[in-house]
Amino acid sequence: MERKKIIIVGGGPAALMAADVLTPHCQVAIYEKAKTIGRKFLVAGKGGFNLSNSLTGPELLQQYRPTGFMNACLQAFDTEATRDWLAQLGIPTYIGSSGRVFPTPPTKPYEVLKALKNKLLSKGVVFHTQHLCTDFDQNKLVIEHQGKSAFITFDYCIFALGGGSWPVTGSDGNWVEMFARKEIKVLPFEASNCGVNIEWPDAFVQYHAGKPLKNIQLQIGNEVRRGEALVTRYGLEGNAIYPLVPAVRQALAQAAEPLLLLDLKPNNTLESLLEKARTKPCTSKDYAQRFNLDTMELALVKNALDKFTFLDPLKFARALKQVPLYVHALRPVQEAISTVGGIDLQELNADFSLRKYPRVYAIGEMLDWDAPTGGFLLQGCFAMGSYVGVGVLKKGSAE
Repeated sequence: MERKKIIIVGGGPAALMAADVLTPHCQVAIYEKAKTIGRKFLVAGKGGFNLSNSLTGPELLQQYRPTGFMNACLQAFDTEATRDWLAQLGIPTYIGSSGRVFPTPPTKPYEVLKALKNKLLSKGVVFHTQHLCTDFDQNKLVIEHQGKSAFITFDYCIFALGGGSWPVTGSDGNWVEMFARKEIKVLPFEASNCGVNIEWPDAFVQYHAGKPLKNIQLQIGNEVRRGEALVTRYGLEGNAIYPLVPAVRQALAQAAEPLLLLDLKPNNTLESLLEKARTKPCTSKDYAQRFNLDTMELALVKNALDKFTFLDPLKFARALKQVPLYVHALRPVQEAISTVGGIDLQELNADFSLRKYPRVYAIGEMLDWDAPTGGFLLQGCFAMGSYVGVGVLKKGSAE
């Protein structure tokens, strides 16, 4: 049987995984508009290279939104499958204390990318860099290269063009216009896994911007996360903030000013803190030593409270468990680790093919889904790439 011709547009993790699944059985070519593939993959590695997470089963599925959208592909290719796949590439991994999966040192991000690219090349995948897709239909693409346009035919095409985060890597969302011309609904990109804007006093910013808040708990509504955050000139960012961004975004969309409640002492009960305030005479001068607060924490609480609450030791102790922080905006899309928005999921069939173009698929961050940091974003891309690769093989063999 003649090998099917598969075109993959984009050179990120989802695209490369799909190519790996397809190349033993199909003729696969990857078209990437940048000079090299995997630029966003390499940038992601600069912040602690977590390739996946150790969660499995229902706990893994619960990390993704909208609920249920990712279930089929994650059940078919879960975090354990990702680790097995990496091992086959010669990339051993380990599970960190946070549950994140990392390549075993001294493996660098470029080495993981190189191992995957070399495997694909050895299996016959052809890479075309600096090739921009400007149009498509059911069986062909229009590709621009060095000022010239050409038609490229295919049996199946997989788009993996990224979202709107980190545009310096080429993931700039400029593909939106092309899909809009095809009457495919694309939702505006919005920041996710990003910092939040909080209006600090100038003096607080001057003395405390750049300092960490460690071992804290943050809450908005029913969403609660423990971790760390970094005080910035504009507000807060960090692993305790990022999982709460969807709730913050929803509140902002409803024209509300989201309230974050900061617990500076999540390992202390309220009663134990009140006892510290009662045991012997206590004034505001005693707070730092009595409650084990550094100057930044003390200034943060003072800024959030009125004078009378701050000067009352019992009220101050209570406030340590619920410091109110009002968010007035999210950071821009260009600063976000990931984005939501992109192709409306109603435009997709269950196999990730487009309803209007069933021989054309879309995967990765260009779709409207969300997950927190901690390896879940890459895991989602790997799972989608694998799932669509397998699906294309099944559809092709049935023809």
